Amino acid sequence: MNAFLAVILITAAGLSQAEHKVSLEEFLDMVPSSDPFTEWLHKSGELPPDFAALPSHAPLPQPLSPLIEGVQVSITDTASWRAERERLLDQLHHWILGTIPPAPTNLTAEILKEQTANGTRIREVQLRFGPELKARLWVQLYIPEGAGPFPVFMTQDNHRGWAQIALRRGYIACVYAGADDRDDTDTFVEAWPEYDWSRLMRRGWAAGRCLDYLATMPEADISKSALTGHSRNGKTSLMGAAVDERIAVVISSSSGVGGSLPSRYCGENQFSEGIEHITRSFPEWFHPRWRFFAGREHKVPVDLHHLAALAAPRPCLLSIALNDTVEHTGAIQQTYLSAKSVYDLYGAADKLRILWRSGGHETWTEVIERYLDWCDLNFGRGDYEFEETFVYPWDWQGWRDKAVLPFTPEEMPEREGMHPQPEALSGIVETFLGQAPPRGSVSAMSYGVLKDPVLGRYGRTNIGAGLERDQLVFGEYIASEIYMPKGTKSKGEKVAAILYLPPFCSPTGYHAAYSRGEQAYRTLARAGYAVFCFDPIATGRRVDEAASFYERHPNWSLLGKMVRDAQAALDAMTQLPYIDPERIWVVGYESGALTAIHLAALDERPMGYGLVCPPLPYRLDADIMETGGIRRWAQERMLLPQLGVFPGDEKKIPYDLDEILAAQAPKPLVMVMPRYDRFAPPEQASKVVETLEQAYATHDASDKFLCVIPDKYNHFDDTMQSVLLDAMSTL
Repeated sequence: MNAFLAVILITAAGLSQAEHKVSLEEFLDMVPSSDPFTEWLHKSGELPPDFAALPSHAPLPQPLSPLIEGVQVSITDTASWRAERERLLDQLHHWILGTIPPAPTNLTAEILKEQTANGTRIREVQLRFGPELKARLWVQLYIPEGAGPFPVFMTQDNHRGWAQIALRRGYIACVYAGADDRDDTDTFVEAWPEYDWSRLMRRGWAAGRCLDYLATMPEADISKSALTGHSRNGKTSLMGAAVDERIAVVISSSSGVGGSLPSRYCGENQFSEGIEHITRSFPEWFHPRWRFFAGREHKVPVDLHHLAALAAPRPCLLSIALNDTVEHTGAIQQTYLSAKSVYDLYGAADKLRILWRSGGHETWTEVIERYLDWCDLNFGRGDYEFEETFVYPWDWQGWRDKAVLPFTPEEMPEREGMHPQPEALSGIVETFLGQAPPRGSVSAMSYGVLKDPVLGRYGRTNIGAGLERDQLVFGEYIASEIYMPKGTKSKGEKVAAILYLPPFCSPTGYHAAYSRGEQAYRTLARAGYAVFCFDPIATGRRVDEAASFYERHPNWSLLGKMVRDAQAALDAMTQLPYIDPERIWVVGYESGALTAIHLAALDERPMGYGLVCPPLPYRLDADIMETGGIRRWAQERMLLPQLGVFPGDEKKIPYDLDEILAAQAPKPLVMVMPRYDRFAPPEQASKVVETLEQAYATHDASDKFLCVIPDKYNHFDDTMQSVLLDAMSTL
């Protein structure tokens, strides 16, 4: 049986019809409503897949070691990859992109207009094809003077400015009606109603119809054809190249989630766009079936990094801006490293690159010139440099070869239960975080605060209704903003405060690049707190600070630096006249909760902790396929690389996260642990709660620990913010 069909049949057979309907009701309660999705459910009668039957795959599925029918397969030659490529395409079409018809064989072309100006022929063409020639596509060509043949640069209608740059570089520039401002692809649905292709898939497929026509032109050399586009058009370009291998070069410009970024590593838990947001905001872009995987990204049988792998061995350039809200530096590097394995298989390692840009989602002339440099380089028309560079640490093995390890599994005993000497935890944790460099003491100052033009890059110019903001620079030259109710600074009273530790949101730091409703820090401030915010290293203003971290500090850790910065933030908070140093809470979400827990081991000053979606203790986080395991902190994110020597030996790690939290009793501790958090399955999460309940009971402080379990998944929207604040107010 075909492996793809086997997965579908297993999924369909695992649950009864009644159980499927319950599953659907639970899912609809978990996510915001979407009228187009609801309409599709009613029209199709489709129910969610049986997630228990679908295998979990929390780490990024590697193209050359796929999981097929529950068996990890190793692909070692290009012939095997070709077969796997077809399987991946089938699954992408089913789960995410929608199905497509075969390329038509009846294409006709009507030249609507042709004129010559400034040595350039400009031709408008109406293409018709498909059953009864119902499908149509408007195309405009800019043809250089001369006989050619010329290489071809294809892009969508709203990128005609790009086309002019390609024209002056000696390309036939082809723009077509496959963009928001002009889109003929609805006619494809009329021609082929039996296929369920999504809008973006249709637009990508349309590029192949342009090639069909260009192949009839003697002036065009379609063996040297490039396809590119920006944002949603960057997504369609990758899709078009995946389904039409005649496209010789593909350039994905800021294509984000649904393009070059895998949903597993670029979701709501990192304040990124994620499946839920993109399928609700742009319901036609992808197949509605993809929405079922919101919060269950580890269950999608394929992911979008596969689009880059499907381009191999053709040249593929992944263009990303460091502070682009649709992007994520860590996720794009994972895509690159994954797809690179396929390029290596072909001996074409230099045909895949990341082009890092400064700024946000915008492009400008020099960026497009670089795209043409990539085309020229690969078409033998010029010699340009595209170095392999990274902005986030990725080489765990390289770190391991150089680092001096204070702990190894060989020398550590396997532990059961809590640490026998909780008073020793601080020293053990500090050592595990690595050899920290010297630290000074400095008063907070105003020099170096971020002005509004800079804050605007990260979405922070809006202070928020009813709020005011203070700014200072603290610790090792780190800019911060403090949000509080209006009038707080002038009242002359000290208020309760929150040190806010956000997740790994690389483009915008503590400000969520994508969020449902209000930003968390503003919600916390409106509740009456002074909320101290700063970008963790590798995010926001500090996105490029992590690139050389382990060359500079080979025996320290990014998590160690994050904890140091949090301690310096506490230093600064205690100096502020409007903050009561005896009433400082620490609120951490996702990886921010990991930082908060380690801070708790090293600093006694916070009065309490509010942890939203905290990670499982190491010993309970051993199922790599379900959660990513401790490898995600060690190898994937390089936050705490010392952990990377312990997978399989989690019980030998010399401390654990719930031990640190148990040692905080009787301090107030709130934990918000959603029932459907894929990183903390209920069976394991319940063990954490039981441990902490016992610890707080021992200190006769059961009323100081509260765990709330909403029927949600891992995210931090208005609802989850309210759950946290309500719980904190009771302690």
